Amino acid sequence: MRNNMKRESGILLSVSSLPSRYGIGCFSKEAYEFVDQLKLAGQSYWQILPLGPTSYGDSPYQSFSTFAGNPYFISLEELIEEGVLSRKECGAADFGRTPESVDYAKVYAARYPLLRKAYERSRIAENGEFVRFKEENNWWLQDYALFRAVKTRFEEKAWTEWPEDIRLRRQNALDYYRKELYFEIEFHEYLQFTFMKQWKKLKAYANGRGIRIIGDIPIYVALDSADTWAHPELFQLDGDNAPTAVAGCPPDGFSATGQLWGNPLYRWDYHRNTGYRWWLERLSYCYRLYDVVRIDHFRGFDQYFSVPAGAATAAPGHWEQGPGIELFRKVRSELGEKEIIAEDLGYVTDSVRQLVRDSGYPGMKVLEFAFDARDSGCASDYLPHNYPENCVVYTGTHDNETIAGWYRSIQPEEQKLARDYLNDYYTPDEELNQSFISLVMRSQARICIIPLQDYLGLDNKARINLPSTVGTNWKWRLIPGQLSKKTVENIGAVTLRYGRWNWQP
Repeated sequence: MRNNMKRESGILLSVSSLPSRYGIGCFSKEAYEFVDQLKLAGQSYWQILPLGPTSYGDSPYQSFSTFAGNPYFISLEELIEEGVLSRKECGAADFGRTPESVDYAKVYAARYPLLRKAYERSRIAENGEFVRFKEENNWWLQDYALFRAVKTRFEEKAWTEWPEDIRLRRQNALDYYRKELYFEIEFHEYLQFTFMKQWKKLKAYANGRGIRIIGDIPIYVALDSADTWAHPELFQLDGDNAPTAVAGCPPDGFSATGQLWGNPLYRWDYHRNTGYRWWLERLSYCYRLYDVVRIDHFRGFDQYFSVPAGAATAAPGHWEQGPGIELFRKVRSELGEKEIIAEDLGYVTDSVRQLVRDSGYPGMKVLEFAFDARDSGCASDYLPHNYPENCVVYTGTHDNETIAGWYRSIQPEEQKLARDYLNDYYTPDEELNQSFISLVMRSQARICIIPLQDYLGLDNKARINLPSTVGTNWKWRLIPGQLSKKTVENIGAVTLRYGRWNWQP
């Protein structure tokens, strides 16, 4: 992180959780208004979730590409202003009737036909910026656009179910589908061009207001992704490009049988022999999108949990050695000093702690873990008086309950432990979220990131993700006006009180 060790703070909010007119948060005027609110509240960071196109389950941690952007985040209002869509067309589409929740099925059914109309009217092939974008991004864009076009051709089936010739990327099949699906491929190139143009505009606005973007990248890529299909040599696959082992994590406070993620595991010997070229490309690209990168599941670089392919749960898994500090020495030597946050939560061993120390990156602290027996970590590590300066503290992350919902869910003796630590026996339960926020804000952790739900005092109806479940996650949204002027002023007051105010003009 930055060398001056200035105390700073920020807010965690997924782009999808922003209010907007068309079913899901996006790069619309509401995103710019949120940046303005961050500025008014003295914040330094906006932390978001991964921006990639989502697949089954709608998780941003299971994306069709580690490089592509999610077309859901394209602002339809900007396309209306460009003249490639009409307000009537967008208004007639059914994006769902619940503004506080994303209806992904309806968003998918409504947005893609509109985006296709925009593409067909765009005359994009004549756009010089588009041509340059394709040339500059050809190293990933060509495979991604073909991947998405072929998926559509085969009714969105996973690439592992495609005919053998294209599944195994035989040259005659690649040539055939590039010709047959030319316009479908160009459609997906157009979506990526539009996504990047709008995101860069929003990020530039945020940076101009003194707000830096913390991006989030999963350690793994999805099996059903352009990355795995186009580069099977990177992963532990057999001769038919089927996984031999998949990722997960052992039983812990989140799940009694562990978490079976199902992502293909890396062939770290191959990555080492190539000088970690793919990782360098991936991280270098991230810094075109973000100012700071949070790497999810950092412990997997020390040791990773390997589960036999086909296992019903993660229980049969075992630990394997990862690349360790060698990878990050290569990153530093090739890319220079980059700002990275190491997500070192979960089952943390001495060797993981050593890797984080050796990297120099700040690790993470989660206040909820300090008082909750369900957590598998060492609770004392998460007590604020034990935080090192070089860390990033959260009340909770996207994988946790809201702080209000969490307090109601823990045992009475744990609630007492928390109140004893706060030395607060009088604040009503419904206002304790502010006490917990103040607790971490006054810690010596250099950066403090608070989920917006916690500032708003929302219960677990506003929880963004419950690990090891599908169907109810990634849906929560702000409703217009919910982040009020008074709340922004309260955020600013606690930020100023504990010396975290962003004084940048």
